Amino acid sequence: MKVIVLGAGLLGATSAYFLRQQGHEVSVVDRQASPAAETSFANGGQISVSHAEPWANPSAPLKVLKWLGQEDAPLLFRIRSDMRQWLWGLQFLRECTPARTRHNIEQIVRLGTYSRNTLQALRRDIGITYDERTQGILHFYTSQKEFDGAEAPAAQMRDLGCDRRVISADEAVRLEPALRHIRPRLAGATYTAEDESGDANRFARELVARCQADGVQFLMSHTVTALRQAGGRIDHVEATDAEGRFRRLRADAYVLAMGSLSPLLAAPVGIRLPIYPAKGYSVTMPVKDASMAHKVSLTDDEYKLVFSRLGDRLRIAGTAELNGYDRDLNRVRCEAIVRRTEELFPGAGDAEQAQFWTGLRPATPSNVPIIGQSKIANLYLNTGHGTLGWTHSCGSGKSIARIVSGLAPEVDFAFVGAMPRTISVGGVEMPA
Repeated sequence: MKVIVLGAGLLGATSAYFLRQQGHEVSVVDRQASPAAETSFANGGQISVSHAEPWANPSAPLKVLKWLGQEDAPLLFRIRSDMRQWLWGLQFLRECTPARTRHNIEQIVRLGTYSRNTLQALRRDIGITYDERTQGILHFYTSQKEFDGAEAPAAQMRDLGCDRRVISADEAVRLEPALRHIRPRLAGATYTAEDESGDANRFARELVARCQADGVQFLMSHTVTALRQAGGRIDHVEATDAEGRFRRLRADAYVLAMGSLSPLLAAPVGIRLPIYPAKGYSVTMPVKDASMAHKVSLTDDEYKLVFSRLGDRLRIAGTAELNGYDRDLNRVRCEAIVRRTEELFPGAGDAEQAQFWTGLRPATPSNVPIIGQSKIANLYLNTGHGTLGWTHSCGSGKSIARIVSGLAPEVDFAFVGAMPRTISVGGVEMPA
């Protein structure tokens, strides 16, 4: 079958790879000149199954109210005359109940665990490298209230098979000596040894090169402008190339993996996706003092920041700003990240050479991504991954490839279309 994947970020690249593994003829279309050039370009670098507590949780409404108008707030709603933002916000509030939070954590952990295992298998199979580190992820807390609040979600994650252990401040410093500077302020930590980190952009580019070697065609610098229906199916995709020339692209099936742009393309064909762009920031700087720099990937839950070591670079990323499709760098938010990094790890990175970046994460109100077959028979969805695109990319890509191929996914997850789960026994697909 001929399949067109719309989007060449992490989700598009993994979808294309696994679709080709299923034997399909695959083309990928993207408006950028190179793959993974937008939201996948400079993210936090974490493969973080343990980062499963959604932004929408019982403590969120009061925090959001407190942060309104605060330029350096971890989660900032910039109120706009935008009906999509208001509707998304109302859905976000509905997801903040304890029951919905537990449900969403369950979905996020199941997909994350499967995806991490799929990434590890892919790494073994094709020998891909991307500054990966397999030393786990440590969530640290400088607020006793935040630490106390982490215990219940961590317990639920352990019940679901994600071994997120609650540990003392002293044990946290033993695992990551770079935290010694703030030991007097540490309330405690959690640690997930199986989690990983690595350069998502490098991974995507290397995977694209492997896809091209396997015969996948990449149409870069092609801007998708519309999906066109005929007879209840997608008949073709309209796009313009780098010279502005109009093109119609046809296939048997289409996978929409265009991140925060997905709802704009889906709406004209009658598909309403609850996705809104959440602008995230990152800072990348060279290691200046290795003795002060972290080696274990870290999460600062109070400030909603993640810290990864990518070779001789430090990557610090996080925060979310709901401000439509605005991509401008806000210097106040950039400087707040640098300030917090210097506060925690003084002298570790060369702040004078810091590179700032921002990208639009495709956020759903629940943090649960949208994966599966749409109500249009030959249009499939792999989008809405929010802050966990890197964590969920391989599992999502493999799952959508199986769904397109008429096979059930291997993970128990709330896929669009409610696909049943199967397992493979001796190469034979069996119900789980």
